[in-house]
Amino acid sequence: MENRERFRRVFVIVIDSLGVGGAADAAKFGDAGADTLGHIASHVKGFSLPNLQKLGIANLHPLEGIKPAEHPMGYYTKLNEISRGKDTMTGHWEMMGLKTEKPFITFTETGFPPELIAELERRTGHKVIGNKSASGTEILDELGEEEIATGHMIVYTSADSVLQICGNEETFGLEELYRCCEIARELTMKDEWKVGRVIARPYVGRKKGEFRRTSNRHDYAVKPFGKTVLNALKDAGLDVISIGKINDIFAGEGITKALKSKSSVHGMEQTIREAEEDDFHGLCFVNLVDFDALWGHRRDPEGYAGELERFDEKLGVFLDAMREDDMLIITADHGNDPTYRGTDHTREQVPFLLYSPSMQEGKELPQADSFAAVGACVAENFGLTMPKGTIRISRNYMEECR
Repeated sequence: MENRERFRRVFVIVIDSLGVGGAADAAKFGDAGADTLGHIASHVKGFSLPNLQKLGIANLHPLEGIKPAEHPMGYYTKLNEISRGKDTMTGHWEMMGLKTEKPFITFTETGFPPELIAELERRTGHKVIGNKSASGTEILDELGEEEIATGHMIVYTSADSVLQICGNEETFGLEELYRCCEIARELTMKDEWKVGRVIARPYVGRKKGEFRRTSNRHDYAVKPFGKTVLNALKDAGLDVISIGKINDIFAGEGITKALKSKSSVHGMEQTIREAEEDDFHGLCFVNLVDFDALWGHRRDPEGYAGELERFDEKLGVFLDAMREDDMLIITADHGNDPTYRGTDHTREQVPFLLYSPSMQEGKELPQADSFAAVGACVAENFGLTMPKGTIRISRNYMEECR
């Protein structure tokens, strides 16, 4: 491979659900007026993000109580989504070059069809209980004791395109939970039942109020429908390290090393460790899910703000660990405004912050018409051609960031 690279290591950190408002087509998704970051800043007094502030987050988007940086360290803009969806997989796949034309099916309002449930019961040997949209902690308090006593199987969904199965690690067993999820994944490959992910949700505890989900979660995702930037990197002999649920989102495609995270804080600690200790050559792709799962869907702006402040603290440590030939991109996969109606994701623009210690003072960049600007920057840095059929970006951001 001809060496045209500018940076040896690239870190892409996805703050899951950190929308910055203003999607032109938000009304088509029922999300007019949603603004995840802006509304958190206006609802939570004393909110502070000093490291994101230095990179230009308040220059990118006006934030109550946080002033724009006079001399921002990073380059900044907003990205628009062109795929027809506002879920995790759609957003991440678009970042790496794929446009999703048909949104994944959700069963938020109705639960799963009786025909699917009947076949799942027949194949697994477990009676299904639940079958509705619910918070993962709430459904355990409601049905965990029954599952333990009877051997039944808790199945539920959410605002995402997911089928989730709970299993107590001591009574149901991890291997049995995984077996049932593999059956569910096979069944939900039918077009009329196709969900983006089947998720194993193991937990411990014996009674209501004491149940706790464990880190042995496993996602069974649909594979990307085409080659992505991750495949191009791997095929070129470069490292592709995933942290958090990235490996699950891409069903392992294009990944050379996968690290699971127990939390978003843990995910940042893993990312810092990679920056400090691992002389890898390629991409470290990070998803920090707690913003979405713990605070966005539960409509908790204070909790979301606290998670952002914990991230910002770890970001400061990461910035100190960066080398001259490192590049950082911070972005998001969709919005999830905790002040908005309902519990669904929100169709929003997402931030794009790009920084390297070797760069001069940052500035605002023109908005991009696709999240694929992220993957395009990574491919351009390593002198790679975007895979056939991927989204083409009209601007070369790497040329504009000096």
